[in-house]
Amino acid sequence: MSQQSAEAVLTGVRNFRDVGGLPTADGRRVRQGVLFRSGHLAHATPEDAEFLGGLGLHTVFDFRNSADQALEGPDVALPGVRNVNIPLSDPADGAEFWQMVRDGELDQLRAILGDGLAADRMTRSYRTIIKERTAEHSRVLHSLAEDSVPALMHCAAGKDRAGLSIAVTLLALGVERAAIEADYLESNSPHRRYKVHRSGKSQAGMSPEVMELLSPLFDARAAYLEAAFATIDEVWGDVDTYLAQGLRIAPETRTRLRDRFLEG
Repeated sequence: MSQQSAEAVLTGVRNFRDVGGLPTADGRRVRQGVLFRSGHLAHATPEDAEFLGGLGLHTVFDFRNSADQALEGPDVALPGVRNVNIPLSDPADGAEFWQMVRDGELDQLRAILGDGLAADRMTRSYRTIIKERTAEHSRVLHSLAEDSVPALMHCAAGKDRAGLSIAVTLLALGVERAAIEADYLESNSPHRRYKVHRSGKSQAGMSPEVMELLSPLFDARAAYLEAAFATIDEVWGDVDTYLAQGLRIAPETRTRLRDRFLEG
């Protein structure tokens, strides 16, 4: 089934795609059918679950925190598939902020999101996840090297936390940064984008100005991913050192990852 037809099948899962086909610096490509990404699976229909169940998944990695899961619900159960929850953000971090995003009036939203504040918040969050969630990303890569393939990675929208986890995995496989960025930016396609939820309590609702203020939070922007890459370079010097020292990925583990995920 083609990627386009797969997306047509999924009605309750946003931003699904197979990461296969991306090129590595040494001329190889990521295999099809071994690494998938998406938004959360909480609203998957029975037909969605049947499709996902047919992928032969070993593990679903859910990077949502407990607050996300309480809001959206747990993932649907897929028979024979292991669900692993590895929160990449603290549920207490920004809870008031996201409540304001949902309920706030224009003046409040301007104060917390205007003049570049929303984009700055996103950039900081990407940098923080790279610097502070090394144990979590190490766990993911070690799991993939051992037994967790084929794998699906998701968060809420499948854009930020899952996007970074996919990026880290692809870096370990030797995929070129430009190809990682191109895949990341696919989350901006209209049929993939996260559905913004605003409370009925707010008179400002979904007005054009509100949507403009919110857009940095719900966009996949190259600058966000570039901030993550820059953080790797600033803190560890290069990707190899980041993987070896930051994530404790031994050379033999990288070899196993490449054997599992790359063609040829």
